[in-house]
Amino acid sequence: MGISRHATAHWEGDLKSGKGVISTPQSGLMDNVRYGFNSRFGDEKGTNPEELIAAAHAACFTMALSNKLAEAGSPATSLDTRADVDLSMEGGPKLSQIRLKLKGSVPGIDADKFKAIAEDAKENCPVSQALKAVPISLEVEFV
Repeated sequence: MGISRHATAHWEGDLKSGKGVISTPQSGLMDNVRYGFNSRFGDEKGTNPEELIAAAHAACFTMALSNKLAEAGSPATSLDTRADVDLSMEGGPKLSQIRLKLKGSVPGIDADKFKAIAEDAKENCPVSQALKAVPISLEVEFV
């Protein structure tokens, strides 16, 4: 049996004037965090699905990369990942692109090897696998 995690969402009202809250009761990370049309399509404070996908992808990719580097005999000193998830409105809303930006310090390997291992992690982390319908790019900075 695998591992199961959950989050909850509650919504009241129509799309534009309605409001909702999202919670992650198992971790306590979010408890009734507000989300709505204006936090998704405007600049109102609150979260949105794209931000949550970006957080999940950055975390999953970075963990997968950490594991692959350790397996290659070169554990990372530090890895920092930013994930940008783009929502396109052309033809209706859809995720159009994900850009991973990685900065890493890894003793014992060169920049080319680091980039190759990072590309493998990008292709194979569970969140990347789940998001295969969306183009995912990776920018690597080796320090």
